Amino acid sequence: MIYTITLNPSIDYIVPVDKLDLGGLSYMKDDYKLPGGKGINVSRILKALRADSVALGFVGGFTGKFIEDALDELDVRTNFVNIKEDTRINIKLKADQETEINGRGPALADEEVARFLKQLEEVKDGDTVILSGSKPPSLPDNFYEQLIQRATNQGAAFAIDTTGAALEASLSYQPLLVKPNIHELEALFDVKLQTDEEVITYGKKLLEKGAKHVIISMGGDGALLITKQENYKAKAPKGKLINSVGAGDSMVAGFISSFLKSGDPAESFKTAVASGSATAFSEDLATAEAIEKLRSQVQVETI
Repeated sequence: MIYTITLNPSIDYIVPVDKLDLGGLSYMKDDYKLPGGKGINVSRILKALRADSVALGFVGGFTGKFIEDALDELDVRTNFVNIKEDTRINIKLKADQETEINGRGPALADEEVARFLKQLEEVKDGDTVILSGSKPPSLPDNFYEQLIQRATNQGAAFAIDTTGAALEASLSYQPLLVKPNIHELEALFDVKLQTDEEVITYGKKLLEKGAKHVIISMGGDGALLITKQENYKAKAPKGKLINSVGAGDSMVAGFISSFLKSGDPAESFKTAVASGSATAFSEDLATAEAIEKLRSQVQVETI
């Protein structure tokens, strides 16, 4: 089984406006309310790719019920811990530029956290746990590491898509996949990277610290996959950028779903790039049809 963990889910409230009049009155062209959070996005793309998963995390209040109901309609399996405080709302304001206003998230009671940790006892040898995104401020800084220790002690593999100290602390536990974008990689090592060779050099440092596969997304410049055996590059397929939310999560889902079936990193990388690009070219997360259409256009080369 694949388990996704979203510690700080949200309703993503997407608001397109023709013209944003700061300090004045603007009118929405439309609005969309979607179940949000990086792990939830991963579960939704896994579903599109016909890979079963169970979405774990914390939800509360009317916003949390919206997320549970929306995922139930999408036939995504969940086992959330219900909490007293409301799940947050994140605003994605789309005008001539895209602006995001994210909520901080609820304060979690000790009993709620204990119930979540109890759920992790279901994870067993052969399972894969995907940890994605931020955490509510009330959780300790090392909470991801605590979860990784529990999962790996029970024999599960894990992938992680987060940044900074949490990413660095995860590496010694040998994650199956880490996926920083180029800016996060630069911040991690306090460098400015200009060429593919430089990106690969610092990506390999993540391998040296324990990661098994490293995908570095570079926006319109495509992506790199770095492994102990080979390094691969994929150019970004051509298309109109509509949605930057969830593209990285789609890459994680694409890689993991394919790799668990095939064990082939290059083919899994192709699925990852197709999944991320298909989401970037969509109003919401990618459909199976959109991913399959783009997959035939993705060219992966060894470098």
